[in-house]
Amino acid sequence: MPHTYKTCLIGCGRMGATIDDEVAGRADSFIWQPFSHAAAAVACERTDLVAVSDVFADKAEAIRERYGAERAYTDYQEMIEKEKPDIICIATRPGPHAEITVFAAENNVKGIYCEKPLCCSMEEADIMVDIVEKHGVKFNYGTQRRFMPIYRKVRELVEAGEIGDIQCTIAQYGASSALWGLTHAADMLLFLAKDPEVDFVQGTVSCKDSDWDGNRLNVDPAVTSGYIRFSNGVHGYNTAGTGPEYEVCGTGGKIRIQNNSREIQFRKKQGTFYEDVPFPEVSRATGTVMGITDVAEALDEDRETKGPVHLARRSQETLMGMIESHRLGGQRVSLPMENRSLYVGRRDW
Repeated sequence: MPHTYKTCLIGCGRMGATIDDEVAGRADSFIWQPFSHAAAAVACERTDLVAVSDVFADKAEAIRERYGAERAYTDYQEMIEKEKPDIICIATRPGPHAEITVFAAENNVKGIYCEKPLCCSMEEADIMVDIVEKHGVKFNYGTQRRFMPIYRKVRELVEAGEIGDIQCTIAQYGASSALWGLTHAADMLLFLAKDPEVDFVQGTVSCKDSDWDGNRLNVDPAVTSGYIRFSNGVHGYNTAGTGPEYEVCGTGGKIRIQNNSREIQFRKKQGTFYEDVPFPEVSRATGTVMGITDVAEALDEDRETKGPVHLARRSQETLMGMIESHRLGGQRVSLPMENRSLYVGRRDW
């Protein structure tokens, strides 16, 4: 019988515990629920949610009761020391993500499912990568689409050459906030391009001069244009068109993920034109449950996860690079970025 991993939640807010209430009545709720970290950890057959923590005691207790956890804490360090969890879910705002990751890794936590955005600077991202890799922690990132069967089927078709050589990946996610929203778009642009290294990025964002305090941007700016040049020659584009919708284009076909994955359009080139072909039948599974399950299975098999920390850093760096490009007047920004201390985050992060 598969091992059940002792799991704790850090952060009992929206993504930690309550977003399921928002999507319950939506037409696409079947795609997303269970959505929150707590709901997914309870639903996952491989995890046992034993404790939760939040700096607000009443919130922690309410979520403990709602999801049937045994104990609630206001100090995540005390929780980790006392509960000794195998896996933690980090669902706080991004400011403390690096600090929590370091403490968890140094205190024998073996698996982490971390909500996006990853952190607020590339210095923090580097710390997270170093500590996770040093301690062999199995890490997945909260960009749920990467774990969903329908997106993985698209990637499988791409890798099998069903659309020929990839030319570009496109995200229509809108001019959304860089770190809070476009982490999903950045990860999908990377994922559909087959997770290559990045040569450079360019971008423009929406912010005022007064939003800057030295090397810190005190808002999470909308990205009004974003370009990624991947090392395998693929071009990545984020557009201001609303979505979320994603497309991968090749020399022999195109696949477009429409209406937040409710529909898929698969076309192959037939002479001059593109003709629709059937997209394979795929099961539906929530990305949060699949991401946590993958951490457990990676622990079982001692393998890399499907959304490892170094890829989380890579997608985050494309967004930070676009902000840096804007700061430099639209210049190309080569990756790895030189300005790793650039800090982006609202004051309440």
